Amino acid sequence: MDNEIISAPTVQTVIENGQAVITGKFDIQEAKQLAIELNAGALPVPITLIEQRTIGPTLGSESVQKSLVAGLIGLLLVALFMIIYYRVPGILAIIALLIYTLIVLALFKLIPVTLTLAGIAGFILSVGMAVDANILIFERTKEELSSGKTVGLAIEEGFRRAWPSIRDSNFSSLITCLILYYGTSGLVRGFAVTLAIGILISMFTAITVTRTFLRLSVGSFIEKRLVIK
Repeated sequence: MDNEIISAPTVQTVIENGQAVITGKFDIQEAKQLAIELNAGALPVPITLIEQRTIGPTLGSESVQKSLVAGLIGLLLVALFMIIYYRVPGILAIIALLIYTLIVLALFKLIPVTLTLAGIAGFILSVGMAVDANILIFERTKEELSSGKTVGLAIEEGFRRAWPSIRDSNFSSLITCLILYYGTSGLVRGFAVTLAIGILISMFTAITVTRTFLRLSVGSFIEKRLVIK
């Protein structure tokens, strides 16, 4: 066990029915210790109890359902705010956010990731960070429009100026996720995993999906509605 020999007996007789006896000058305590070490050595990997929780199935299911409902309500409120405040750009951001949600849930299914209460909390927090990236982009675009630039140029400059802030905030959050994952165990690890996945996908949707939607809108019938006041 652990690359060390526990016992090296000499076979003196035929071993029948897979049973044998190790003889030697052992007392009771030494014999018990040898039996424990041999049984432990038979396992392919060491087993260490990290955390133990007992939750009734009804309570666990009810808590998860309430968390999902709370997350859905939060997502709807965020969508309502974005649409009221930013109008058409807000609608485009919500469509990008829905794409983000579908991608994240698909990854949770493929990896797979078990959505515990902590995991759901990490996912909901990443949704907020995804919206925050869009808000930074829209505010920078608004500043460029105020300076007299065209819609197309303002969008490009808005993304260019918003990217350093989005990058730095997300990377610092990813570092925190790594610390939580490797420095903790149990529920906190689940929170770190879902939050990290959400952050990575939110960066993709904010910089790629939202940007593509806005670019496609330039020159179309909704270009004038892209002006954020």
